[in-house]
Amino acid sequence: MDARLNYFADPTAGKALGHVMAAGKLIKESALPAATQELVALRVSQINGCAFCIDMHTKDAAAAGETPVRLHLVAAWREATVFTDAERAALELAEQGTRIADAAGGVGDEAWANAAKHYDQEQLTALTLLISFMNLANRLNVIAQQPAGGYEPGQLH
Repeated sequence: MDARLNYFADPTAGKALGHVMAAGKLIKESALPAATQELVALRVSQINGCAFCIDMHTKDAAAAGETPVRLHLVAAWREATVFTDAERAALELAEQGTRIADAAGGVGDEAWANAAKHYDQEQLTALTLLISFMNLANRLNVIAQQPAGGYEPGQLH
């Protein structure tokens, strides 16, 4: 299976995605904990059905030492006991920020306040950027039908 589009072969898309990837690198280097970043990226990708990003973030998280149990339970994080309160707050914010069309009110005040209890302003900004970044990446990959399974940890970093 080949992707419908090769974004990097197109001059305009290649330039634009170069900037997008640079923004992603800045988010990755932020004060938001790396484990939280991978869990959020994985959950947003699960919601959006982005197989390429699920493959990537599962493998990158595992390579960074994340446990298989936590990775398997991200999709059911509400019922799982393996996540910290801070991670749960980030996952809730990620879900509400991703399911804007499904959740009539968008991101609720309660979810925002809960995240703000666990993350400072810099981390909240990085978390918000990460959620938005992942939604962009997921949409690009889903539209192009980017195939999954062949990603190697660290390949895009």
